[in-house]
Amino acid sequence: MNQASSDLASPRVLVLAPTGRDGTASAELLWRAALTTEVCADLGALVAGLEAGADAAFVAEEALMGRPIEPLLDWVERQPPWSDMPFVILTSHRQTSQAVAGRARLVAALRNVSLLERPVQAITLTSSLQAAVRARRRQYEVRAHLAERERAERGLEALVTARTQELEAANEALRAQITERERVEETLRHAQKMEAIGQLTGGVAHDFNNLLMVISGGLDMLGRQRDQARQKLLMDGMRQAAGRGAALTRQLLAFSRRQALTSEAVDLARQIGGMRELLDRSLRGDVHVALDFAEGLWPVEVDPGELELVVLNLAVNARDAMPEGGTIVIRGENRPGLDMDGLHGDFVAFSVVDTGTGIPPEVLERVFEPFFTTKDIGKGSGLGLAQVYGFAQQSGGTVRIDTELGGGTTISLLLPRSHRTPAVAERHLIDLRVERRADAPLAHVLLVEDDDEVAALVGEMLTTLGFEATRAASAAAALGALADGRPVDLVFSDVMMPGGMNGVDLAREVKRRRPGLPVMLTTAYAEAAKRDAEAEGIAVLPKPYRLEELAAATRMALGRP
Repeated sequence: MNQASSDLASPRVLVLAPTGRDGTASAELLWRAALTTEVCADLGALVAGLEAGADAAFVAEEALMGRPIEPLLDWVERQPPWSDMPFVILTSHRQTSQAVAGRARLVAALRNVSLLERPVQAITLTSSLQAAVRARRRQYEVRAHLAERERAERGLEALVTARTQELEAANEALRAQITERERVEETLRHAQKMEAIGQLTGGVAHDFNNLLMVISGGLDMLGRQRDQARQKLLMDGMRQAAGRGAALTRQLLAFSRRQALTSEAVDLARQIGGMRELLDRSLRGDVHVALDFAEGLWPVEVDPGELELVVLNLAVNARDAMPEGGTIVIRGENRPGLDMDGLHGDFVAFSVVDTGTGIPPEVLERVFEPFFTTKDIGKGSGLGLAQVYGFAQQSGGTVRIDTELGGGTTISLLLPRSHRTPAVAERHLIDLRVERRADAPLAHVLLVEDDDEVAALVGEMLTTLGFEATRAASAAAALGALADGRPVDLVFSDVMMPGGMNGVDLAREVKRRRPGLPVMLTTAYAEAAKRDAEAEGIAVLPKPYRLEELAAATRMALGRP
């Protein structure tokens, strides 16, 4: 394959969209984004363009569906090991079984595929193609690294053959340099993989659709609401959503993956004490929680919401490590004048201790890697401890693990001491306050939504429809709310949720615990999770939705006219 032209020229994108003006319009849009485009008349021209060298391909699915695409598949299979050509496929709204199966076959055959569903925003299209081009350029860098390593290895072999015993010390030094270079290359590949994961289109679509949900739903509700105070709340929510959209756009343009935490002074004993009931409800009956906080424990400077997610992640991991049951101890101790692991100053050691099976050495080396998990498929995402590690690092601390096979595990977070006075009120993952209506509600709805603005809007919509809503910010918090015996007639949850359990997992667990309780899900993307939900007979309401659509969906889920 000839790649020289793409390596040296400006980014080159092949466009195959034979229907209407999709091809020319997309090419013009990408040209304005500084991407050189070539509109292909047919599949043969696309394959020829790939042979000549390209950085990405943008293809409308109708150009491939039901057509002989063997030449394209043959080209994909003939790629060298370093090459994985990115394809961006523009799909339609069709969700027939034939269309879904055809897309699945395309994704499997083309391998490096991103799907964009019509209608697609200009910024989404251009940012997706720019991300694809960057990924392709990194492949060229990997190829150069591999070629350089091969040249270095050949040089080393020649030196070993030609040199005498006096040059053995020089050979050892070169071997050490190669080892270091390979370590740096592995670190670089790992960083590139994490960056690519951060640019997945699905996540972008989910965030933007949440913002659209707040704005479009707020506009819908604004005309129905005569109370000026409630109108102001709706307007404030829409302004905040617009601001979040602008911030998200800036993040996309900068391709930044850092999460800004809102740190404040937190009293660990009071904050975690307020979670005690939630923890007891979220764990098995044979697992108990004990709190052990030292007298005079310093406050810490952290984000309280993220802290509670950390506690839930660690508690669930500790529970899973104790299949026969046991006690989880949550402990807090002051560490004045700490000087270790690059930390200097006053810190608080916040630990979660279990008496479980312990962590094997080969697993311990990888526990903080994103998406690494030893659990069965569907039982965990592998993001729990990665979130714990990221939280500790962004809070200015670190994480330590002490474990012994058969002797339990202690995971300790060293968090910086705060010299500010903690606020009196804590913010918890589950909102136990329920706004009571003067008349009896039509039903009690448990609203599971991690986005505060979306939760506020949907809660207002449910109240307008005559429902009583209780909000939980995670699947674990929702299960805790169900466990405390409160009356719930319907669980309404987002599909994409924090904490390692998505909406489909939550629905399965609700069915297991309370078989007769109806569950309804909503999603802005996550096509695979949507298919899983529909396969199990769970209603799915696409975001964004209007008040009438919410009313119809909830009444259908409840089996009411």
